[in-house]
Amino acid sequence: MTHKKGTILYVEDNSDNRNLIRRVLNAEGYAMTDAMNASQALEHLEKGGVDLILMDINMPDMDGYTLTAKIKNMPKHANIPIIAVTANVMRGDREKSLEAGCDGYIQKPIDIDMLGQQIERFITRSANV
Repeated sequence: MTHKKGTILYVEDNSDNRNLIRRVLNAEGYAMTDAMNASQALEHLEKGGVDLILMDINMPDMDGYTLTAKIKNMPKHANIPIIAVTANVMRGDREKSLEAGCDGYIQKPIDIDMLGQQIERFITRSANV
């Protein structure tokens, strides 16, 4: 199966979530690589070929806000769109994600019927930059 649409890095500490999103993204025509923590995510980025990052905000070693800011400060990776994926849906959480450098925000539980469209919007937008 070829993945013409791009490669997505999903940074998420929950393996059930990673497996579900992998199935959805593969069905939509994307390749997915995943990381269960910040250091794995940075390793994947160094290998290259990542077109978009789905970033879980609540992770044990380094939260998604901190990791996003770190990635956005790396010139080599600063233009990769990062979408926050979080169960934090209180007032201000979306703004906090955007202030940390995220390009978008998807709340959990993820609407798998909408995920492909949401990702396509971000990848298309970054390709036109």
